[in-house]
Amino acid sequence: MKTFDHLSVIGLREWIGLPDLGINQVMAKVDSGARTSALHASDIETFERDGVTWVRFTAHTGARSNLRGKRCEAERVDVKRIKSSNGHMQERHVIRTPLVLGDRCWLVEFTLTCRKDMRYRVLLGCTAMLDGQLVINPGTRFVQDKPQTSQFAQG
Repeated sequence: MKTFDHLSVIGLREWIGLPDLGINQVMAKVDSGARTSALHASDIETFERDGVTWVRFTAHTGARSNLRGKRCEAERVDVKRIKSSNGHMQERHVIRTPLVLGDRCWLVEFTLTCRKDMRYRVLLGCTAMLDGQLVINPGTRFVQDKPQTSQFAQG
């Protein structure tokens, strides 16, 4: 039997942090069927900064009954056409930001989309899992400790 000793184990749900967006903890659903990670965002607008396109948006965290919004800005790295879970094609802005999971931090691309009718505000897709060298144990949740984003925040 082959082993995966160089990979970190995660469960189907994990707490992550997005320090550059000012989000210390948000629950993410691990979705190996999704290529790209997704972040629940609204009020999305583009603007130029030093000749580069950026996006300003409200990132939503918390449960549907206790939704919290955080106004964020990030450089837009792409616009992708994504087939949503209901089968419709959407154009989405893409940002790249550090993600903290357990004691690790790496850059992850997120599409910005409305997930107000979804249970989880963040999806962690398979590209992020590959880049983070993660393997999923589908029988578990919250394998990793809650993120300590302060040690990874940009100054």
